[in-house]
Amino acid sequence: QKFPTRDEELFQMQIRDKAFFHDSSVIPDGAEISSYLFRDTPKRYFFVVEEDNTPLAVTVTPCDAPLEWKLSVQELPEEASGEGSGEPEPLEQQKHQITNEEGTELFSYKGNDVEYFVSSSSPSGLYQLDLLSTEKDTHFKVYATTTPESDQPYPELPYDPRIDVTSLGRTTVTLAWKPSPTASLLKQPIQYCIVINKEHNFKSLCAVEAKLSSDDAFMMAPKPGLDFSPFDFAHFGFPSDNNSGKERGFLKSSSKFGRQTSSKPRVDLHKVCVGNKNIFTVSDLKPDTQYYFDMFAVNTNTNMSTAYVGTFARTKEEAKQKTVELKDGKVTDVFIKRKGAKFLRFAPVSSHQKVTFSIHSCLDAVQIQVRRDGKLLLSQNVEGVRQFQLRGKAKAKYLIRLKGSKKGASMLKILATTRPNKQSFPSLPEDTRIKAFDKLRTCSSVTVAWLGTQERNKFCIYKREVDDNYNEEQKKREQNQCLGPDTRKKSEKVLCKYFHSQNIQKAVTTETIRGLQPGKSYLLDVYVIGHGGHSVKYQSKLVKTRKFC
Repeated sequence: QKFPTRDEELFQMQIRDKAFFHDSSVIPDGAEISSYLFRDTPKRYFFVVEEDNTPLAVTVTPCDAPLEWKLSVQELPEEASGEGSGEPEPLEQQKHQITNEEGTELFSYKGNDVEYFVSSSSPSGLYQLDLLSTEKDTHFKVYATTTPESDQPYPELPYDPRIDVTSLGRTTVTLAWKPSPTASLLKQPIQYCIVINKEHNFKSLCAVEAKLSSDDAFMMAPKPGLDFSPFDFAHFGFPSDNNSGKERGFLKSSSKFGRQTSSKPRVDLHKVCVGNKNIFTVSDLKPDTQYYFDMFAVNTNTNMSTAYVGTFARTKEEAKQKTVELKDGKVTDVFIKRKGAKFLRFAPVSSHQKVTFSIHSCLDAVQIQVRRDGKLLLSQNVEGVRQFQLRGKAKAKYLIRLKGSKKGASMLKILATTRPNKQSFPSLPEDTRIKAFDKLRTCSSVTVAWLGTQERNKFCIYKREVDDNYNEEQKKREQNQCLGPDTRKKSEKVLCKYFHSQNIQKAVTTETIRGLQPGKSYLLDVYVIGHGGHSVKYQSKLVKTRKFC
């Protein structure tokens, strides 16, 4: 086997049958090979250049660790130069004849950059590439060609290879870049892949792939000397070559990226391929956080890639929260965005023994935290009406943090007071449902019941006719418990009554609503009104009169 003869038919056969190179230390001409290094174990590759003045390009791509590599050349034995008579000797034989001699060093490099040796006119000879990793077991890629002008397997970078940050938000960053000439001029199929992480920029896409795979993947690597195919990186947990160009979903759970082989926390690293676009907005970022952005142009035919110059940016801070001052004994309305939070402050003027916080959550549950002079006193989820009594302290200041629901926006009313008798919100039973008695339904009336408390309160019941197709979803949308009877039409009012019972088991009342139309649906609402005039709505009840009686 002579390399690199570039007999096209032979070359294509060799490329197709990658097993041809598996256990070989020969570098094929014009094909990128992937291989591995065990720490402190050098590796040597060979290739032959048969004629003087041959162009030559060698590219070494370190993946997840810095490499030391050296390229040197030795003269070919006279009879192997190709000018002698008879059949040329096999390369393996040539290697054994001269590997004990020291060649002439052409180039050496130490680091983790993608580094090139390029010469427009190289002498004939046996070329030797020595590689070493002193840091850890790692893998790398090598590409060598004697036709660098026509090959161009790596996408070319534009004259300005930087990534521009064109806009910056609290959770978004918009990136723009100039297209690769390989795409715009040579019309090669190029796609761009963006990599986002919080640690550092990456020099190559294979460094990214190594990081996306398990950090402990090398624990599964075979020991030197065993049969092992460097192309079969599934053993290592590295993505195979046919995967690396495919688009990955952005910001999915990290376990999607490569195999889980250890319980160590995974690096927060994401890769998203965006086709041939030249602008992209990264979303779902954290505010006031530094991110590193890398961009790779990937030739989808060869699966080989080139890195643009990476950049970094810090997302904007969250807007500073305004703190609302609560007045003693006065109800304050609070609106919180979905997943948002609001801060309130209560600083009683007079000395006090107790502080009472009354909360009425109008929609979904909200979380309340109360700190007195920095010390956490209370952390609770609140649905409906709740009251909390805390021990007071002279000149104390209370900071209240209200956190909204994940489902949607939250509305609530809050009252803070140092006067325990000043109760603005009515007390509620644990169960605020309205029960309808099916057997007592007629064509013109329905009978319902609801629970009260030991405290005497005023209850008002309202009715509204609704369509037959009125459903639970529409009912849920109208469940704002803070909307009082003042928002209702007078014609919808049925009656108001006072009731309570010292025996909590007997605190129940029934009411028959008359004057309804046969076969019609009605939405019934009960409001309980406290001494301060503040009302709370029970859960709405959908009822239907009988059609035939």
